[in-house]
Amino acid sequence: MRRSRRYQALLENFDKKQTYPLDEAIEMVKRMASAKFDETVEIALRLGVDPRKQDQMVRGSVSLPHGTGKERKILVFTKGEKEKEAKEAGADYVGCEDLIKKVSEGWFDFDAVVATPDVMPMVGKLGRILGPRKLMPTPKTGTVTFNVKEIIEELKRGRVDFRVDKTGNIHAPIGKVSFDDEKLIENAITFVKEIFRLKPAGLKGQYVKGVTISSTMGPGIKLDLGDLNQRMRKVL
Repeated sequence: MRRSRRYQALLENFDKKQTYPLDEAIEMVKRMASAKFDETVEIALRLGVDPRKQDQMVRGSVSLPHGTGKERKILVFTKGEKEKEAKEAGADYVGCEDLIKKVSEGWFDFDAVVATPDVMPMVGKLGRILGPRKLMPTPKTGTVTFNVKEIIEELKRGRVDFRVDKTGNIHAPIGKVSFDDEKLIENAITFVKEIFRLKPAGLKGQYVKGVTISSTMGPGIKLDLGDLNQRMRKVL
């Protein structure tokens, strides 16, 4: 991939092969963020798993203590009394057949989808549309539930859903460049701890092979895994 001159210039500010302590890496990411918008800070983990094996599929969700800094539009598929509950909890769009039709026609003005179990037979028809966008509600992430108030509030607070991709990597937002350093550090530690908690029981060899953080338009900074492990032990 051909990089811009700006990106190439940023690479001269640090050693790409070196690993850095988390607090130092956060400072570097913020210093190199020069876009005209508040860039998202993202974390990426390279795992030693084989995603083709079902018992090595790492996926889940975690609520970051300081959120992601992004307002999330939530779509809830439901009927009856749960419609009122969803609206009162702050859902942006609530309905069933009408919204299913809109989505099937190419409408995607939302960031997360929740559905109650009773309407899933209808919502399931959207699997080929929502699945590739990682928006399909599923019991594994708690987005197929009758507890709509609880899940909506959790998503609004900054819950992050994640899933290892076919190359063994996991990517997730952990905040904005405008966040205080400590908030980004706490969010990063919370996220990485959850990934470690989900380590497949039968996995042999190194689980987490590398971790990097970056801003939306900036280069990835490699983290020192020893420093990261030490920080996680301090907050256990």
